[in-house]
Amino acid sequence: MAIKTIRNWELAGIPVIFLTGSAMHFVFELTGYWPPIAWLVAVNESVWEHFKLAFWPAVIYAALEYVFARKSARNFWLGKSLGIFFMPLFIGVTYYSYMAILGQFCLWIDIASFFVAIVLGQLISLRLLTAPQAGAGLQRLGAIGLWTMIATFVVFSYAPPRTFLFKDYYKDEYGILQQYDMPVLSATQSK
Repeated sequence: MAIKTIRNWELAGIPVIFLTGSAMHFVFELTGYWPPIAWLVAVNESVWEHFKLAFWPAVIYAALEYVFARKSARNFWLGKSLGIFFMPLFIGVTYYSYMAILGQFCLWIDIASFFVAIVLGQLISLRLLTAPQAGAGLQRLGAIGLWTMIATFVVFSYAPPRTFLFKDYYKDEYGILQQYDMPVLSATQSK
């Protein structure tokens, strides 16, 4: 019964995360470019900002899952941390790989990689949530990893490093900072 509960939660998360993330692409513009929401939604067309579209819906869904299904899951923090970490990693690797091959942006590949990243991230999570119990150290490491990712996404939303991952090549800007006179970390400051 516990495995079925977790499987249902993980599979149900796929369309929820995909649809929520897709909608979040437009929220910053719809709010009139409201800076307090920048940590949660994409604020430009950089690769980093597109990571948020999978990351935050997956984190929010994991929080709901924790409330309702944590007693059925093993390795909750480890499973969710690694599954969520995989999503932006897959999106980034896919984007830079196809750009190196094709040399141009391709919307359908971006949408497909976004969906596949979510599916694979949820399957990784499912595998770990139903695997034999890992040690307490790994569980703590998973929780620390997830909280570190959360902190990184929040901080870099307002102070993005000046590196390729954070650059909006359409506007030749980083984050929302130039229009709001907020400091931007240089590549040397972020090391």
